[in-house]
Amino acid sequence: MKKMRYINERASLALDQERCIGCGRCVTVCPHRVVALEGDKAGIVDFNGCIECGACANNCPTLAISVTPGTGCAAYIIAEWVNKLAGRKIMSGCC
Repeated sequence: MKKMRYINERASLALDQERCIGCGRCVTVCPHRVVALEGDKAGIVDFNGCIECGACANNCPTLAISVTPGTGCAAYIIAEWVNKLAGRKIMSGCC
């Protein structure tokens, strides 16, 4: 999803390729195609597309991927929805 951008260089996504076994689960569950198999290992191919949903890390059997949801834009989007429902407005830092 190269067109979808949030806050550049802010995601907490990290990949330890030494631990990766190339199962491809992260590739299957990533909604923005941030991860792809490169040969027999996963690789981060679109770091700035990460919304920190945690799907990749939660599905990695070797814990090769880590992400801390809430440090990037996904938290902003959720806060914006909550504030909108409450009738408040917050400044946009994303996109």
